[in-house]
Amino acid sequence: MKSTMGHIVLLGMNHKTASVELREQLALVCSNQANPVQLFPYLGSVKELFFLSTCNRVEILFTCQNYEDAMGEVKALLKTHLGVSSACLGQFEANFYIHKDEAAVRHLFRVASSLDSMVVGEPQILGQIKKAYREAVDHRTVGVILNRLLHKAFSVAKRVRSETMIGSYAVSISYAAVELARKIFGELASKRVLLIGAGEMAELAAEHFLAQGVCHMVVANRTLERALELARRFRAETTAFEHLPDALSEADIVLTSTGSPIPLLTYQDVKSRMRKRRNKPLFFIDIAVPRDVEQKVNEIDNVYLYDIDDLQGVIELNREERQKEAARAEHIILEEALKFHDWLRTLDVVPTIIALREKADRIRKKEMRKTLAQLPSLGERERQAIEVLTESIVGKLLHDPIVFLKKKAGRESKQVFVDHTQQLFNLNEDGGLPSSSGCNQK
Repeated sequence: MKSTMGHIVLLGMNHKTASVELREQLALVCSNQANPVQLFPYLGSVKELFFLSTCNRVEILFTCQNYEDAMGEVKALLKTHLGVSSACLGQFEANFYIHKDEAAVRHLFRVASSLDSMVVGEPQILGQIKKAYREAVDHRTVGVILNRLLHKAFSVAKRVRSETMIGSYAVSISYAAVELARKIFGELASKRVLLIGAGEMAELAAEHFLAQGVCHMVVANRTLERALELARRFRAETTAFEHLPDALSEADIVLTSTGSPIPLLTYQDVKSRMRKRRNKPLFFIDIAVPRDVEQKVNEIDNVYLYDIDDLQGVIELNREERQKEAARAEHIILEEALKFHDWLRTLDVVPTIIALREKADRIRKKEMRKTLAQLPSLGERERQAIEVLTESIVGKLLHDPIVFLKKKAGRESKQVFVDHTQQLFNLNEDGGLPSSSGCNQK
């Protein structure tokens, strides 16, 4: 898929290639305080940049002319500007995957369509990509290529959702968490649930707990207004975020999904409350990255801690049916990737087409000035009529050569036709040929 416009490269790690410990390390260094899109000016060889960070993946998508130089800059950015040590970077690199050109396009389409998710078909990932795209737009790190590619990813995801039943068989991370609780406790109707965090994950979990008959839910969130909003929707109570350890005394199931960079509940927090609970079983589902519950908590008697990686077994539900729909979705993705490939190849002829139009318009305007200077008595209406006439003549004359170039854009021999056109119209010597790196926003 490489054209004279350069390469499309995707560098990342996800739940398939790296443990939750490694992903949370990278998610931390790529936090809002040091987001790669904010460091775009440091990347001289990177033309456009998009960064995605979720609980299951961290990915950097970029375009470049020189692959080796750009990749070196991206890795150097991780090492220096994001504060990753050489040893840590080496560990990261061992778990990175790299997709280039057409493979990068297909991967992005698969991610947007939720075919690469831990739970195939879950809808949250598309919203996360759109949010990351808005941030890239705000920082002006996306241009011609990535703008087109990301919008195409949105439409591909929509097509997959509408033309397959992949969503019908999907289970979200939150649903998988509730299913795990049901398998451990049997019925959930009599259980008390503590939700820590009031984001989308907690909201989805609350819906699933209600569907399982849970009547007693408590919500704790840093922002009380959001906790109250969620509590009203799901007939729940609220508790002060500052008193989280005390809320453990009455809970049977604790589902936590905050964005805290450090654990909210420590070994001592939980250990000290178990005596008051008389060692009644306490079940934690920590679906946050970084994790909200200290891993050592799992060593306490009658305390069971599961993190996001532990849900992998639960999401095997409906796998066969989901995989059938995924196969149909893969066909759509392949088809759309080829269409994007065709569009990308047309960019090779775009600079020549632009130069041809600009040269023709310069000649038209120059001759117009000469002619109108000899006809001072012409009124404004007549001048506008001549302007329209000359524009129409130039447009019709250029129509056939431009259509010819666009048709040849998909051929391997397209450069021959581009060279002939540039020679025929003397575009190079006129200095009218624009730079082929038109996607650079810097």
